[in-house]
Amino acid sequence: MRVTNAPASRKRRKKMLQLAKGFRLKRSKLYRYASDAVDHGLKYAYRDRRAKKRTFRGLWQIRINAAARSAGLTYSRFIEGLKAAQVSLDRKLIADLAATDVAAFAELVKVARGALDSKRTAKA
Repeated sequence: MRVTNAPASRKRRKKMLQLAKGFRLKRSKLYRYASDAVDHGLKYAYRDRRAKKRTFRGLWQIRINAAARSAGLTYSRFIEGLKAAQVSLDRKLIADLAATDVAAFAELVKVARGALDSKRTAKA
């Protein structure tokens, strides 16, 4: 006699069709097509959770660069100055300060300039 393990198989298929809910046509109704669609979708989701981090870092860099240039520094010189001053703020926070709190960002620029000047005099 052939054993199908029906309850577990049905549960597995039902779970897959539940994940495919909202897909169009066969992809939400038929297990074979739903399985392919869900697997593909999960691969995209995994990849794009990582891509999202890259995208946001780029956005923060653009915002910091715009604010730093209006203060008379480039992005790279500003970050170099912050590292020289041992300011350990991440780009997300700096970008938020640049967008919302201009006075605090101006203080960061002042700190970065001071560190760059002291770095330049130490070399000379």
